[in-house]
Amino acid sequence: MTIAVLGATGMVGSRVIAEAGARGHQVLALSRKPASENPNQKNRAGQANLTPIAVDANDPHAVREAFAGSASSGAADAVVLTVRTNPVDQEFLVGTTRTVLDIAAQLGMRVLVVGGAGALRSPDDHDLLVADNPAYVPAELKPVAAAGVAQLRTCQAHAAADWVYLSPPALLEPGERTGSYRRGTDTLLTSPDGRSWISAEDLAAAVIDELETPGPEHLITVVHHEEPPPA
Repeated sequence: MTIAVLGATGMVGSRVIAEAGARGHQVLALSRKPASENPNQKNRAGQANLTPIAVDANDPHAVREAFAGSASSGAADAVVLTVRTNPVDQEFLVGTTRTVLDIAAQLGMRVLVVGGAGALRSPDDHDLLVADNPAYVPAELKPVAAAGVAQLRTCQAHAAADWVYLSPPALLEPGERTGSYRRGTDTLLTSPDGRSWISAEDLAAAVIDELETPGPEHLITVVHHEEPPPA
């Protein structure tokens, strides 16, 4: 496939690019600052199948042109949206998501949105969103969780687009790629040790797995899974 990654130089986006490149997919790396100017980006993804493209996510025309590709790169088959802002900017996140869904629907591309855990149901109370559960989201992080919920609602309101929203577990951080994770739908998952976490590398593996073999659900989540030791 040709996969466009918007937010290419971020923690998740850079790892999605590396995972996609390692599997032989063509990658359009979209970011405000071209990925080719980021030395970490160059080390993570093979340049033979990586096309860095400087794009302002606030410019729908530029985003559409990037998705449509060029004579050398070709159009994207799928889009992975990984953009984040610090501090959180819900208006930007929702607006960018809507723009991507609009353009992808026009061009016939699938969209995978890497969202937030706040949109999931709490494992001990399915009527309580993680965003509203202080056990997982302290007061200072509520704006971040609320933005993720708003992003999911934006996807759900877009009937014309082919999308899937991937919520990470409660903790997402750089780590190792094990290729081992457990997949769920709308409820936060925990590991046998009680933790709800995954490495950004394994999340990226889940992203590409979902693009290669799409499931039927629109809202999915993953959590780290320890393989049992051999007998």
